[in-house]
Amino acid sequence: MGQEINLLDFYPKSKRPIDERGRLITEEHRSIARQFGEQYFDGERLYGYGGYNYHPRFWTDTVRRFRDHYKLPGDARVLDVGSGKGFMMHDFKLLMPEMTIVGIDVSRYALDHAIEDMKPYIRVCNAKELPFADNSFDLVISINTVHNLPLEECRQALHEIERVSRKNAFVTMDAWRNDYERERLLKWNLTALTYMHVDEWKKLFSEIGYTGDYYWFIAE
Repeated sequence: MGQEINLLDFYPKSKRPIDERGRLITEEHRSIARQFGEQYFDGERLYGYGGYNYHPRFWTDTVRRFRDHYKLPGDARVLDVGSGKGFMMHDFKLLMPEMTIVGIDVSRYALDHAIEDMKPYIRVCNAKELPFADNSFDLVISINTVHNLPLEECRQALHEIERVSRKNAFVTMDAWRNDYERERLLKWNLTALTYMHVDEWKKLFSEIGYTGDYYWFIAE
């Protein structure tokens, strides 16, 4: 197992209306959000992003953080598992023009509405079965994606991330450290099917032999 490290510390933070969402959200909202279609990306806020649009302030500093932390060479190969509309991929390519950047996402809608220069490099598929050879990438990143699968498929997806990575990987998961954070997460959660205490996640990583780095989405 790698290290617990927050490589998203440069990503802009906003105050989340957790209590308000907890009062308003229904299982119908969650069911629609888990289709990862138009409503999730560009529909009303209770279904997901409430409009998922590109802005350089979100990923510019974060991709530089990834590059510097993992000492990626200029011609690195990087995979984004759960790439959405390809915004992080786009900013990686701006920072490292000679790199190879690839994304996968379960959403056809995300691919159809991806940022134009990244459309050729995104594939629609499930993280539990990555269509790449062993040791294909210098870095595999998966942010708030794997936990959208049921537990057994989470295991498969983490195995796949480990398999296609030559050395480095980074994942973030819905998690909590205490009862307060658990309550907040359950109010906020729309799409995750697997969410656990941080120690339970670490135990899972150890059991399946995941050697990459990791951090948490904590509903604060």
